[in-house]
Amino acid sequence: MKEIYSSDNKIYKHVKALETRKHRDKTASYIIEGTNLIEEAIKNDVMLEYAIFREDYPNAETISSSLKLKNNAVKMQGGLFNILSQTENGQGVLAVALKRSYGTDEFFRIIGDKNIVILDKLQDPGNIGTIIRTADAAGYGGVIALKGTGDIYSPKVIRAATGSVFRLPVLFLDTPQEAAGHCKKYGKSLVASCLEAEKVYYELDMTKDIALIIGNEGNGICKELINISDFKVKIPMYGNIDSLNAAVAAGILMFEGARKLL
Repeated sequence: MKEIYSSDNKIYKHVKALETRKHRDKTASYIIEGTNLIEEAIKNDVMLEYAIFREDYPNAETISSSLKLKNNAVKMQGGLFNILSQTENGQGVLAVALKRSYGTDEFFRIIGDKNIVILDKLQDPGNIGTIIRTADAAGYGGVIALKGTGDIYSPKVIRAATGSVFRLPVLFLDTPQEAAGHCKKYGKSLVASCLEAEKVYYELDMTKDIALIIGNEGNGICKELINISDFKVKIPMYGNIDSLNAAVAAGILMFEGARKLL
């Protein structure tokens, strides 16, 4: 197994640069960390460019062989590895994964009649990752991320999604109009959650062919998507609360469809 002891090494420089969205976009790659995430990536046929073990990682050769990483696995000096690690108490192994890219027809063919979630300029990586993870758990088929949404492949999103990014296809689109047009073409009903809605969310059948829109944490869903949505629903709230955390609201709405299928 090749060993890396210098910050001038090209693999080290590449992984270090993946801390920035610019380099992740340029190279179509991102960092995943920890044995569990790496195993999930492999299980879901995600291509790994490199696997990097800290030099003191026990049985690195055996683990890399069992994970079928032998040809692209390296060991790295502890201090250098710790600089690259995105977690406070890392497990001593990380990998560089290659992004998957989907065309519109391919994306909707994979989805079939399953629901999808549209992320409208969400920014908080914890919310983004949690929503993707929840969508996976609720039986949703995929994610549309509109321009202005935080990076799906940032380390914090990857950790919060706990492997769901590997399972759910993600389609990146520029405008609300583009997202709405594609959804309508493929038979998805746009559902927007907003305070002015008259219908409560559980009054709507959200078991299939729903495109659920989740808006920005501060501004909510953009007016364009609200205006062209097929259904507007609200979550009833009591006391002095007039809004919920985006990920919490998404969870309530997404599991409504799953509940009705039970």
